[in-house]
Amino acid sequence: MERRRIKHETSLEERLAEQARHLREQARKLRPGGKRDDLIRRARQAETAAHVSEWLSSPGLQPPK
Repeated sequence: MERRRIKHETSLEERLAEQARHLREQARKLRPGGKRDDLIRRARQAETAAHVSEWLSSPGLQPPK
């Protein structure tokens, strides 16, 4: 079985940042409550994932000692 490859036009960090913006935009339209809190939590997770991915791919990253 062969894996399907997807060629992305934007970086992972950019896609995660866009997802976070979209989730926060959706959350702004909702009243305070569980659904809104969930969207905000998911936006924060996407932002954190973007930062971690950026950090991991940075040239200054040192191996653990």
